[in-house]
Amino acid sequence: MTTLNHTVVSHTVFYLLGIPGLEDQHMWISIPFLISYATAMLGNSLLIFIILTSPSLHGPMYLFLCMLAGADIVLSTSTVPQALAIFWFHAGGISLDCCITQLFFIHSTFISESGILLVMAFDRYIAICYPLRYTTILTSSLIGKIGVIIFLRSYGTILPIIFLLKRLTFCKNNIIPHTYCEHIGLAKYACNNIWVNIWYGFSVLMSTVVLDVVLIFVSYVLILRAVFRMPSRDARHKALNTCGSHVCIIILFYGPGIFTTLTQRFGRHIPPHIHILLANVCILAPPMLNPIIYGIKTKQIQEQVVHVLFTKHK
Repeated sequence: MTTLNHTVVSHTVFYLLGIPGLEDQHMWISIPFLISYATAMLGNSLLIFIILTSPSLHGPMYLFLCMLAGADIVLSTSTVPQALAIFWFHAGGISLDCCITQLFFIHSTFISESGILLVMAFDRYIAICYPLRYTTILTSSLIGKIGVIIFLRSYGTILPIIFLLKRLTFCKNNIIPHTYCEHIGLAKYACNNIWVNIWYGFSVLMSTVVLDVVLIFVSYVLILRAVFRMPSRDARHKALNTCGSHVCIIILFYGPGIFTTLTQRFGRHIPPHIHILLANVCILAPPMLNPIIYGIKTKQIQEQVVHVLFTKHK
């Protein structure tokens, strides 16, 4: 390492700009952020309450949905309050430790949600291909173990990133043109070589999210093969209908992320604020819409929501 004649100062405080280029519109942009956050918190909290307090909703599918709702709350809370503070009060200052903590929860929760979507696909595969053995295969004990594995995988793969970032010296800049902190977005301001961060981040992405997408695709190929072998048209329709909500959530979760990745890779002439807005859509949309999708398409949840909200308790 070359010795410098002056002291290298490593930044310990960073400043999030929000959405660069649209600073004069921050107050208006905060409105959909606030609405989405309020909807996500209310919808997912209600969903968790209904599932946990209704014995009829203690089946595997609903317990996995409860896990997803919990992850949605964590994902929203890790990002939106910080963004609103920037939009309303220009409070973009964040310490290095807080920045690393934020990105830890964002990345780990994202991987958790991906894992939950995978086990929900497995749940649909068992329900359709082995309906008579559904409850004997997916026991409460197995569901609990699956939940532990999901969260251990997410936290275990992201934990090393903390140490990879803490070893760096941040002397280039401390202005982050974003609404939240993320791994490579922070690491690129380091004076050190960050190839370890880049390759580790890539390996985590491939071994978790990309692998989950492949396994979900395989699950649905097997599901469709089983469905089209059913002799009754009504049985086929009923089987496909049970997968409708899950497919919608899969598209909602992975779709914006894939589109954002493609625009970052090939959309070099797209303004930076578009990239930031798309990145926020990936964080805002799924937590807000997941409980709505399941509430609309699942009759049992609809009935329990009506019972909780509109039935007078004597």
